[in-house]
Amino acid sequence: MLVEGTSDQVAVETLAERRNIDLLAERVEIVPIGGAHAIGRFLAHLGPLGVPLSGLYDAAEARDFGRVLGDDLEQRGFFACEPDLEGELIRALGAPAVEAVAEAHGDLDSFRTLQKQPAWRGQPLEEQLRRFMGSGGSRKIRYARLLVEALDPEAAPEPLDRVLHRALSAGRG
Repeated sequence: MLVEGTSDQVAVETLAERRNIDLLAERVEIVPIGGAHAIGRFLAHLGPLGVPLSGLYDAAEARDFGRVLGDDLEQRGFFACEPDLEGELIRALGAPAVEAVAEAHGDLDSFRTLQKQPAWRGQPLEEQLRRFMGSGGSRKIRYARLLVEALDPEAAPEPLDRVLHRALSAGRG
């Protein structure tokens, strides 16, 4: 499975753990490619090997993925997060639950500081949370795990659920 970054990898691995799925036993490997621009290089390397591929990407990167994979990305096993992984997780949990996760992990004061910044005052709570998750070094990776852990494992965002299902189907095939 090809994913844009480490936070995507952590989210899928955590979902698999929550569902008691052993990715190694299922012959599924999740590879962060370092951003959408790298999809062509990875496909050129893995495609000729006949390795069944699937992937996860941010909706804004559909053009990069489509240029390499063609128009029907889902048919090829690649699923878009709208607008990104953080947005999907925030929507699945609900903003109040995400704030509770931040509070439980000692980050609520930092989040409140972001909310007070002029650029973020008055913005929708979900957008403030997305910005917060995407800032601060490894916060994006850390919250990928924390938010998936907070989810009901059967209520995962559709792109995460679908890419995991596709990869498991390919790994077993």
